[in-house]
Amino acid sequence: MKKILFMSFAVLLLSGCGLYTKYERPDVNTEGLVRDPLNPNDTLSLGKVVDGQWTAVNGQDENFGNMPWRSVFTDPKLQELIQQGLDKNANLLNAALNVKMVEEQLKVAKLAFVPGFTFTPQGTISSWDGGKATKAYSLPVSASWSVDLFGNLLNQKRSAQMALLATKDYQVVVQTNLISNIANLYYTLLMLDRQVEIVNNMSELTKDTWEKMKVMKETKIGYRSTAVQSAEANYYSVEAQKTDLLRQIREMENSLSLLIGQPAQTIARGTLEEQSLPTNFSTGVGIQMLNNRADVHAAEMQLAGCFYDINTARSRFYPNITITGTGSFTNNNGLVNPGKILLSAVGSLVQPIFQHGQIVAGLKVAKMQYEQAYNTWQQSVLAAGSEVSNALVLYNSSAEKSAIEAKQIEVLQKNVEDTRALMASSSTTYLEVIQAQSSLLSAQLSKVADDFHKMQAVVNLYQALGGGAE
Repeated sequence: MKKILFMSFAVLLLSGCGLYTKYERPDVNTEGLVRDPLNPNDTLSLGKVVDGQWTAVNGQDENFGNMPWRSVFTDPKLQELIQQGLDKNANLLNAALNVKMVEEQLKVAKLAFVPGFTFTPQGTISSWDGGKATKAYSLPVSASWSVDLFGNLLNQKRSAQMALLATKDYQVVVQTNLISNIANLYYTLLMLDRQVEIVNNMSELTKDTWEKMKVMKETKIGYRSTAVQSAEANYYSVEAQKTDLLRQIREMENSLSLLIGQPAQTIARGTLEEQSLPTNFSTGVGIQMLNNRADVHAAEMQLAGCFYDINTARSRFYPNITITGTGSFTNNNGLVNPGKILLSAVGSLVQPIFQHGQIVAGLKVAKMQYEQAYNTWQQSVLAAGSEVSNALVLYNSSAEKSAIEAKQIEVLQKNVEDTRALMASSSTTYLEVIQAQSSLLSAQLSKVADDFHKMQAVVNLYQALGGGAE
């Protein structure tokens, strides 16, 4: 045994040191990761939005994605829905169970360093040609220990640790997506509520126009029935829009109920005007996304796991050393009565020589899997930057459009008032009145949608920067 151990240590010192190398993050491209939403030719590695305008900054700043979700989503009704989703959402509950399952697998990897024990009692009774029966018994306890001189068990344990970290990251991803989806559905409901309110107001206006045109047809010579028909059709068109909006509200309520783990039902909510979302937020720098984005970090943990899998594949070229010990209380087939304790120990070394190319192929496959994991990690970093850029451009474009549409609505409201006043004196046609009302309704609905898109951009940016913190 001493010679075996001595030889093993010598081999370890000469050629096995690299098997214990720990994972270190390789270089990854994060230059210009976030694109300037206002300049199509520039990319910025660090910047922030202040009151709706993107600003480049020179130093570090707090990452908007690190803000607790209660600080971002301040509506009390929305907070209740998010908390219910965190408590009851099936996907999030399953993600937590996945973490527990991988934790159990890690325990198995750690216990591989501990000797294994077995207890196999045996007993026989035998008689030769009707003679006196001979009783033999043995109560053995065996222990077997694999000596991890070449890092096989160590690297398997480290790979299992990386798998656990990746699984925990996945749990965070599910939580972040859940919070963002609940917020987006909630704000969608507020947008639809506001649009229904606008359509109801327009419905009253178009019905009043229709009624006035009927009166004018009956009291004025030459006023055509086509004017009344067009006004009536315009009223029905507005009513049809309201029906469609009410359908969308019901569908959004059903989807949100499913997310928070309850039967489909009416969702208690506030109004669009009551909402207050942050307007100053920093995207941080590219390298921060490697840690803040749970999915990016999970991809790196998978890369680290592949690194340790390469070490494991390399360790298979070296000997396996196993020490086995047995202690038993036995009467040695009836020869010793009463029984005595018998002890034995065996040391074995297995050195692979020819394994049909399996060990070499295993190492090559492990290296290629590492390259695949690196490519996936790099792509996840680029995808994170793209999502941040998309959220920023949505925020800026929506804010700009909403400001323009506010001016447009002001003009169109005046236009509706003037055309209705001129209609009484026959100084305008019914088509101008209907067109003015339709344009106003379209502009009002569009502005509400853009206000929602601005809110949605904040949610998307929070998610893209790795939000979801408690």
